[in-house]
Amino acid sequence: MGIDEGERAGGMMSRRERLRVETSREIKTIALRQMAEGGPGAISLRGIAREMGMTARAIYSYFPTRDDLITALISEIAASLADALESASNAVPNTDPGGRLMAWGRALREWALAHPESFRLFYGHPVPGYQPPEDGPVDQTARRVCRELTRLVATAWPHARHHQPEDTSWSDLHPDHAAKIQEDLPDVPPAAAALALRVWGRMHGLVTLEIDGHIHPVAGNPAALHRAEMLDLVRSLGLS
Repeated sequence: MGIDEGERAGGMMSRRERLRVETSREIKTIALRQMAEGGPGAISLRGIAREMGMTARAIYSYFPTRDDLITALISEIAASLADALESASNAVPNTDPGGRLMAWGRALREWALAHPESFRLFYGHPVPGYQPPEDGPVDQTARRVCRELTRLVATAWPHARHHQPEDTSWSDLHPDHAAKIQEDLPDVPPAAAALALRVWGRMHGLVTLEIDGHIHPVAGNPAALHRAEMLDLVRSLGLS
């Protein structure tokens, strides 16, 4: 999942704590497998308990409801993805905004290929009946990803603005999204925020098609196709 729950300050955990962490990790792993085999609606605490030889009461001590399990899964997935994206872009100097965007896009594809079910759960396949907690850890991490990508695009804005329409206003964006961007990045103009959404769409497009199995029948080299799309995206922003 990308985050080792077993790591704590000083690495000191009791045997009982280690067992609980390992059991929690196994529950999440089985939940993702259930989703892979039967779709997002197949995630079942009782089914997981049967597979692990646990009682329903025992598994509910880890996750009281299915929604609690899904929230924990998506929170961990989101943090893992955010860390991978930021690590990749931060490895490129700030003086190379095009390179930072390329690194972000490449990291997105690599992470998705390494964690296809996690990618589907986070971005593509909503779980029937699941209601995420408002302003919970999932929303906060998704906001973090959006903020960092918008920051990358805003860094490129002095170059990109000559290639983009500037008649965008904050009213063109969803009020909640606009409010978050204005709070997190008060110097970003609405046209740059709107451009970040279009960049996000292009970055995700081919990755989603590949994860869902639609690229391989028509493309012999999906990695080259994705790189070409990212290069075209960077050039469309007036970057090298």
